[in-house]
Amino acid sequence: MNGAPVTCRSIAPDGSYLTVTATVRPRDGRAEVKCSVPDAPDVARRMQAVVRLARHTEARFDSRAQVVLSLDRAPGAGARDWELAAVLADRMVRGLYQPPVPVVANGWSEAWHLGRVDGHSLGTVPFGVLAGGEGGLPHLGALSGHPDPAVGVSSARAWFPLVTGGADDSLAWVEVHVRPAQSDGDDEESRIVAPGLDAALQARVRAVLVAARHHDGRGAGQWRTTVRFSGERFQGGSFELALVMADRMARGRDFLPRGRLLATGQSASWHAGRVENVDGAAPKCALLLREAGAGDRILLPRAWEAELTADWSAQLKAQGASVACVDRIGII
Repeated sequence: MNGAPVTCRSIAPDGSYLTVTATVRPRDGRAEVKCSVPDAPDVARRMQAVVRLARHTEARFDSRAQVVLSLDRAPGAGARDWELAAVLADRMVRGLYQPPVPVVANGWSEAWHLGRVDGHSLGTVPFGVLAGGEGGLPHLGALSGHPDPAVGVSSARAWFPLVTGGADDSLAWVEVHVRPAQSDGDDEESRIVAPGLDAALQARVRAVLVAARHHDGRGAGQWRTTVRFSGERFQGGSFELALVMADRMARGRDFLPRGRLLATGQSASWHAGRVENVDGAAPKCALLLREAGAGDRILLPRAWEAELTADWSAQLKAQGASVACVDRIGII
């Protein structure tokens, strides 16, 4: 599986060239993507996230391989045009993109998981440079003459309360993107990625989705899944119900509310479809009441039902939102 290194260059803001080098080797239990940038660990983490997100639109994925990517030097502060070069190098070294000539590419995106290339930062695009965005490469499918891959991605978002005990209490969101996957023998967890999260939280996200889909009975082995959160750092498991519901909505397994879906709950038995209690009922309900709007649907653990006051429920109804206390997932 070891292959020759490939390179892809990008034009830096000062007009010089940045070079992305990619190699592939057997994974052997390691991360599927490893990235390094001299004296710039944050850029390396961004590169890893970009490449993992861009893979979401691929029809097949070989989980047996590890791709190692490196940038020869750190780009300028805030520069992102190297992102397209990293994505292309990853595809080139795995044989998914085989250009006839050396590639120089500039482009960035806020939605690599949809295969979209939003633009570039070049004032004038030199001849032969592959530039992202309209007038250049609008999406990754265009590399092979294929339709926009975003058409094949279904997405849903759900919100959950983050309570710190102060003015920073807020709603966070979790977003699930699914794309039909070809059956290639990979285990379910290898098809689920959550770029940007630490290893422990990634493992928890995978375990929750695999277990909840087991209860579903129709989700296993069918999807490539990318999970994104509004923030990368939070504690506790109260996000789990929101994650499960976003996944179910993205896969067409649950109804969509008129507004947002706001949920909190966790479980040690998602495989049985059970929703269990989480701490912080009082502050979380206060936050949900403050943030709820017309058409929003709120899902709470059944254990909280006795703690909901008549005034709280009446005010929520007056705001045009609805609430359900649940102990199981299903058609809610």
